[in-house]
Amino acid sequence: MADQVLDINAIQKIIPHRYPMLLIDYVEELVPGEMAVARRNVTINEEVFNGHFPDNPVLPGALIVESLAQTGAVALLSEPRFKGKTAYFGGIRSAEFRKVVRPGDSMRLEVHLEKIRGHIGGGKGIATVDGERACTAELTFMIG
Repeated sequence: MADQVLDINAIQKIIPHRYPMLLIDYVEELVPGEMAVARRNVTINEEVFNGHFPDNPVLPGALIVESLAQTGAVALLSEPRFKGKTAYFGGIRSAEFRKVVRPGDSMRLEVHLEKIRGHIGGGKGIATVDGERACTAELTFMIG
């Protein structure tokens, strides 16, 4: 396991998400206001697998994108001027899925913030499992 820059307690001091919607386990790299790399360890104990799909458990793409968004939110909200704020989805400009994510997988979530103007910004994220691309997404956010 890589060194942790932020553990779950530190993450919860930055973003407001809590169980069952806190979808990142720890942050490996962080440059406030620029980028973050986080990990999400997918387990069969997640409630979503009771219905998606019981005999073929697959992590829904929407939850992969939300995991990327939370990683980006950590990068954004760790910037001192946004401390205590909330980052909301402003849009998903594109998302592509290339690999199925299953229980037992550890997703590496990397998000680079590209621009921040006032309270609106955007970034690009990539989720990988074992070095293989699972998802790429361009995200827009609003800071509230």
